[in-house]
Amino acid sequence: MYDTIQSPAERGVLRRFGEFMKGSGLKYLGSVFSVAVSVLAGFITPLLIAGAVDAVTDTLNGAGDKPVNLPGFLAGFFDARGGAAYLARHIWIVAVMLVAVSLLGGLFQYLRGKWSAEASESIAERMRERLYAHLLAMDYDYHVKAQTGDLIQRCTTDVETVRRFLASQVIEIFRTVIMVALALTLMLSIHVKLTLISLILIPALFGLAFWFFHWVQKLFMEADEADGQLSAMLQESLTGVRVVRAFGRQRYESDRFAARADAVHDKSLRISRVMAVYWSCSDMLSMLQTGMTLLFGILFAVRGEITTGNVLTFVSYISMLIWPIRQLGRILQDLGKSMVAMRRVYEILDAKPEDDTLGAGEAPLREDIEFRHVSFHYDGKQPILKDVSFTAKAGQTIAILGATGSGKSTMMNLLQRLYDVSGGEIMIGGRDIRTIEKKYLRSRVGYVLQEPFLYSRSIRDNLAITREDAPMDEIERVAAVTHSDGFIAQFKEGYDTMVGERGVTLSGGQKQRVAIARTLLRDNDILILDDSLSAVDTETDRAIREALAKGRGASGRVPTTFIISHRLTTLADADLILVLEDGVIAQQGTHEQLMASTGACTASRPRWRRS
Repeated sequence: MYDTIQSPAERGVLRRFGEFMKGSGLKYLGSVFSVAVSVLAGFITPLLIAGAVDAVTDTLNGAGDKPVNLPGFLAGFFDARGGAAYLARHIWIVAVMLVAVSLLGGLFQYLRGKWSAEASESIAERMRERLYAHLLAMDYDYHVKAQTGDLIQRCTTDVETVRRFLASQVIEIFRTVIMVALALTLMLSIHVKLTLISLILIPALFGLAFWFFHWVQKLFMEADEADGQLSAMLQESLTGVRVVRAFGRQRYESDRFAARADAVHDKSLRISRVMAVYWSCSDMLSMLQTGMTLLFGILFAVRGEITTGNVLTFVSYISMLIWPIRQLGRILQDLGKSMVAMRRVYEILDAKPEDDTLGAGEAPLREDIEFRHVSFHYDGKQPILKDVSFTAKAGQTIAILGATGSGKSTMMNLLQRLYDVSGGEIMIGGRDIRTIEKKYLRSRVGYVLQEPFLYSRSIRDNLAITREDAPMDEIERVAAVTHSDGFIAQFKEGYDTMVGERGVTLSGGQKQRVAIARTLLRDNDILILDDSLSAVDTETDRAIREALAKGRGASGRVPTTFIISHRLTTLADADLILVLEDGVIAQQGTHEQLMASTGACTASRPRWRRS
């Protein structure tokens, strides 16, 4: 359960947040200065009104020679010209001064908003860029376990929550401090006893604000997590909408969404109830305090201890004093939201990014690949691969066959160092791949999945995503190699045809061919086809494999190729076939060798064919 802001973890979040503030400090200082000027202008206004009221009252009572009730330099100006009577006759001067003060206050309010907005937007931009870069640096396992919708919410909604707090409430904190200091100073200079009476309920307002903050931030954490789960479910359902409709699961998914939405509603309603209690109680205390100030002010004015104008000044100041204290609850409310949001942001930033072996570097990869007694398991659980050993000669085609869950894709993930082996070693050219830099290794490995991901862009953009500077003739060449050029030519816009989100406007086979083509556009030392021809017909499968065998990639050289497939015709021409069963290589050899093998399986019905 989320604790209070006073916890060491939260204080650490506040200290660390300074890294995002770099470059915005001067604008925040400018905002604070602007707030100070606008607050001062606001406090001058009641003094001018009070001085004018007292001058008119004194003149009507025959005391026009009395000094005016204005701040020092203004009092000297009017007293030298006749005092209260002069001010009463030239009341327009006060009107002009009020307009000038209002314009000055408005100007600095504008500057305050402008500078704080620019500073907060810059901070939010740095946060988003840092989050995105950090997510891209995370290892494969992190993204497998994370919920995409929740990550999106942390990078958008949570960052926006922090931005709003920085844009408004941070400056409001300074505004509150300045207003309280000025109000107390001016009130004490006018009448000490009435000032003390005007402060009787202020401690209760402070206590209520901090109680509200302590309570509401727990509720914000629960509501934010519930909202994150709702976003994750929404993203998942929309991504899999074709599956939902295919199996008629609309009602089930609607009920699930309604249950999550109800949870968000209930938690948000609890926050609203607490806020309603706070604002009603603070309003009651504020009005009670204003009433007490007005009542005792009138009493002191009747006794002659204070002027009528000063009573008006006190009422104005106590309202100006109580308002920021009441707003302290809102400030603390937004602070609670921001602390929750920053904590969720730092949960991402604190996650350890993918690291590399110390001293890892580049190495030739168009060499023999050898698996030596490789074993692998996830998080110490049941082994996925057990004592896997084989050798793939440079330029050979290796076919991998096996039931679902036998470890085929895991082998290829290990070859890319998306995971590192739990036991044994994988060698390329006699060098352990753990000594090869991950980024370099993956840049030389072309990987095509069974369900390829296409961006909502044109076919040309999707093909060139692995090599942005590729000339059009190279794009057309790889399209021809994968037999993509035929269906592309049938589109009215050709290579400029938009494929929709995740390539939804293309068939499964077309998406697979585009994915293979964009992989071949880059010069690969190793090529992995993970059941990536499953959606094309047998004739197209054969044609693509024949074209690949004649020259693949930008250089035309033949990379070492691994093909995972359940289609026997796809595997039969491979230089080496591996048959996996429960993480173990049950058989390996050429098609002819496996057909002639004896022992556990007969030559007439070999195990690899039954798979």
